Amino acid sequence: MTSKRAIRIASVVTAIDVLVASGFSIAGIVRPQLLLPAGFVPTQASLILGMYAAARTIPLALFSLGAIYKRATQALLFLGALAGTMQLLDAGIGLFDRDPGKCGGPLFIAVLQFFVVYLLHKSLRITPETPRG
Repeated sequence: MTSKRAIRIASVVTAIDVLVASGFSIAGIVRPQLLLPAGFVPTQASLILGMYAAARTIPLALFSLGAIYKRATQALLFLGALAGTMQLLDAGIGLFDRDPGKCGGPLFIAVLQFFVVYLLHKSLRITPETPRG
């Protein structure tokens, strides 16, 4: 795989990853009942948890989208790995909560994210960029 194609694929997957995570954290603030189990009523605590989630996901999304826009490959590698790690931790929370949807979705995204980061890293090792003089 060429490095340009790997960058493109990693960019798309990372953008989807961070935008989905940001969307869920924003939903936790605006409409927390969408994320709570059936029968639970949103409280001040659920609002604060949504704000904590947004505090970590929105900056990651902004930095990731900035790295994609600037085509900063090394930053994309780091931020993509970070986004995958966060999804993996979210899957662990879903497993702890015994909710297959809250475990399976983030786990799928984490595996996909780590795979494209691996592909990008591998393509850069094969065809390293040379500085222009």
